[in-house]
Amino acid sequence: MDSQLPIVSMRGISKSFAHIVALRSIDLDIYPGEIHAIMGENGAGKSTLVKILSGVHRRSGGDMLVRGRAVDFGSPREAEHNGIAIIHQELNLIPSLSVCENIFLGREPLIGGLFIDRRRIETKSAELLDRFGIDIDPRADVENLRVGEQQLVEIARALSLKADVLVLDEPTSALSEAEAQRLASFVRELARNGVAIIYISHRMNEIFSLADKITVLRDGSFIATRRAQDVSERDLIRMMVGRDLAAPEPKADGSGRPVVLEARHLGLRRPNSRGSMHNVVDDVSFDLHAGEILGIGGLLGSGRTEVLELIFGAATGERSGTITRNSASLAAASLTPRRSVAKGIAFLTEDRKGTGLLMDADIRANAVLPSLPWLAPFGWISRRREDPVAGRIIKAMHVRCDGPDQRVDELSGGNQQKIVLGKWLETRPSVVLLDEPTRGIDVGAKDEIYELLKKLALSGVAVIMVSSELPELLALSSRILVMCEGRAAGILESPAFSEERVMELATPLGTVLTKDAA
Repeated sequence: MDSQLPIVSMRGISKSFAHIVALRSIDLDIYPGEIHAIMGENGAGKSTLVKILSGVHRRSGGDMLVRGRAVDFGSPREAEHNGIAIIHQELNLIPSLSVCENIFLGREPLIGGLFIDRRRIETKSAELLDRFGIDIDPRADVENLRVGEQQLVEIARALSLKADVLVLDEPTSALSEAEAQRLASFVRELARNGVAIIYISHRMNEIFSLADKITVLRDGSFIATRRAQDVSERDLIRMMVGRDLAAPEPKADGSGRPVVLEARHLGLRRPNSRGSMHNVVDDVSFDLHAGEILGIGGLLGSGRTEVLELIFGAATGERSGTITRNSASLAAASLTPRRSVAKGIAFLTEDRKGTGLLMDADIRANAVLPSLPWLAPFGWISRRREDPVAGRIIKAMHVRCDGPDQRVDELSGGNQQKIVLGKWLETRPSVVLLDEPTRGIDVGAKDEIYELLKKLALSGVAVIMVSSELPELLALSSRILVMCEGRAAGILESPAFSEERVMELATPLGTVLTKDAA
């Protein structure tokens, strides 16, 4: 590949936002047919670099060439016209539009030059979704899709552009293992056909299975470019974080400890795209012990997230079953988030931008949100009460920021996630529900969150964690509840579980176990 001329050449690229330097003189060459990974911690500058390439940001300094011609894209549309498409880490869809309208947004085929040819965009979208194996109705409204399904739509839109350079920024962060493998196959096919791929991911297994080359950034500076075959995972981590990570400690185990939550016959029914009711969660039962981390695995759409929403009282639809806390049984249909918080339950959602944070507010305002019933019992809250809370979260969670006045949309994804987790821990919960807690964050931030979860469990806090990353589930969980098409396919106990066993149960053809609460 290096014998060819690079399709993209970036030299001395720099970028500053006010007084913050995001990139310092970055050099990068991308060749046709090459899968080039860019890695680094959150805040290292990866997304900023590819946003400059794709016309989202204007560079502060340096030169950029595409096919040997100097360019300075002023918009994503201009970059697309030059054959560069990007799948952003943070979803870039319009919720009020349908799937097909989002896929062809700005490129709608017209009838007589005046009216959008809806039949054509629905047909073309259906063909594209089917080609990638995405089971989503092209007429469905995006706002009604789960985060993982929205990410698949974002991928489909980028693939529809037929670009010469495709940038994928954390494309699998909300996908299950099966969807991620399907995307990997498609990426390899594109590369074989000469498309240049820039791939950003925190999943080491993806990087080493896909990438030809790896470029590492740290704190906005270039560290190294290596052929993937010439670098080890340990070397890569050391380049990314500047240190070796601590050796893993024994996982938390709640065996022999009291049951703090009982879920019995949980069910959730919702209308499907044809209007008929179907079971999203169907007769799921389990026990949760103090001091354990119970993992929930399964494919996208298996009902994992909905189980957490049922426990927290946030699920929409017809709810059934009971939740027992402190010897008090409550019907799932009667639960509300306010009631759950009062009973010591915290819920970190999978969509930190949509439901986890107020993105246009500062750290201080976000830090106190779950604690308002205690901080402002009569509806009034003072800066004197807010500041200690925000300060504790910033210090305890090691948040990299300019202080509590900084807006959360200026923080990296990892630091945003630390704010979300920190604000819930301020409520002193005894049960913590985590939905994709490390989605889209770097290996260093992941390590910090892993250590925090272990400490929580050791202190007696019970944790339920949904994760699409099987190595993460296996490393942290003492037991794993595997979901398949809304039902509990089995509860596996450490050390007997494996990736193969989890996937066997998670797929419809796997052996279904009837084991009830453990």
